Amino acid sequence: MEFIRVGAVAEIPEAEVRAYDLPWGRVAIVHLEHRLFAFSDECTHQGCSLAEGEFDDRAGTVKCACHDSVFDVETDEPLAGPAQDPVPVFVAREVQGWVEVANAQGEDDGAQGPGRG
Repeated sequence: MEFIRVGAVAEIPEAEVRAYDLPWGRVAIVHLEHRLFAFSDECTHQGCSLAEGEFDDRAGTVKCACHDSVFDVETDEPLAGPAQDPVPVFVAREVQGWVEVANAQGEDDGAQGPGRG
């Protein structure tokens, strides 16, 4: 699995969402309690940016600002709202203070699984 460095962990404040343009599309990343979650920045309902929505650090969910679809950032499943399809999640990890993401949905090579780092 090949990882791409997207930025420093310090650029992603605790419990906030930041989006990055990667070769395979825009990816949203959340830094939460020494863990990283990476998922498509595009809501599966109508394509709005999830990074512009609200992240609930207690529930581990992100809510789309356009139509209130809610997704679990670990499982990728829609939990509420009009979205019916899961949002793609990616493998993320921290290496010496840098955030790296792999374009590998559902694969696990020891990087703690999809979306987790």
